Amino acid sequence: MRIVFFGTPDFAVPHLQALVDAGHDVALVVSRPDKPVGRGRKMQSPPVVQRARELGLDIAQPRAIKRGPFPQRFAAVQAEVAVVVAYGRILTEHYLDGPTYGCVNVHGSLLPRWRGAAPIQAAVLAGDTASGVCTQRMTLGLDEGDVYLSESLELDPRETAGSLYARLMALGPKVLVETLDGLAERVPVPQDASQATFCGLISKEDGALDLSQDALAVDRRIRAMSPWPGGFVVGESGNLKVHDAVPVDGSGTAGTILSTDPLIVACGTGALQLNVVQVPGRKRVDGAAFANGARLQVGETVWS
Repeated sequence: MRIVFFGTPDFAVPHLQALVDAGHDVALVVSRPDKPVGRGRKMQSPPVVQRARELGLDIAQPRAIKRGPFPQRFAAVQAEVAVVVAYGRILTEHYLDGPTYGCVNVHGSLLPRWRGAAPIQAAVLAGDTASGVCTQRMTLGLDEGDVYLSESLELDPRETAGSLYARLMALGPKVLVETLDGLAERVPVPQDASQATFCGLISKEDGALDLSQDALAVDRRIRAMSPWPGGFVVGESGNLKVHDAVPVDGSGTAGTILSTDPLIVACGTGALQLNVVQVPGRKRVDGAAFANGARLQVGETVWS
C-alpha cells in the first residue's frame, strides 16, 4: 500500500519501521522541522527523520502545511492512505480526505476514553486499570474518528507514564500493520461519544504535588509525570523532585515528616514514603540520605 507517514517523536519510529518491514510503499515521511537542543543549541532532527534517513525514504519537514509548496507535494504522492502517529500538528481536510482511504491515526488509549494530547499520562493519573492502542479513521474532530482496531493491556499497580509509553510504543505497530491489512474491506466502528473523556497537553506545572491530597492521588501524579516533568514539592528554595515514592500508612499534618529512615511524609489522607528525591542542583539520593543530610526531624516540614 502506498503511504504517506506523518510522525515526529521516538514513539512513531517503530510504527514507521513496521510499515517498511511489512512491505508497504512508504512514499513520503513527514515530520516536524529540526530544532536546537542542549546547551550548545545544536540543530537536531526528530527521531522519525533520523530513522527515515537510515531507511532511505523521502522526507519532508514543512514549516507550514496549510500553505506553501507542501500541500502540492503531498497531493503529488497520490497515496492510498496517510498514517499519522504523534505528528504534533492538526491536519486539514486536504490531508484527511486526499488519500484513497483517508488518514489512519494510531492513538495511545482505548477511545473514546482519553481523547486529546496526553492519553498515557491521563490514564496513570486517573488510576485506570487498563489502557491500550487503537487505530481510527481521522476526522476534523479531536480523536472522534471511527475505530478500526484496538488492543488493550492491563496497567501495573506501579505503572508510570514512561513505562506505559514504552509498552504502547511496542504494541502500536502490531495494531497498525493489522489495520492496514485488508483496509479496503475493513469497516470502522463509530465511537460512543457519551463515554468520551478528554486530556490536554502536559505542562511543567502539572508536576506540582499537593500533599494535602490523599496519598494515593499524590502517588498517581508522581507516576503520571514520570519521566517528564517529574513530580515535585514546591518550596521557596526551589522544587524538591520526587522520583520514586509509595503510599504507606500514617497520619499527621500534611507535608510534615513522620519518619526520617525511611523518609515518610504525611498527606491529607495517608502518607508517602519518599524513596528517591532530588534537591535543586544536586543528584538524586535516597530519601533517608536526604533527610540525614538536611538534618530533618520528625514533625518538621519536609520541604520549604
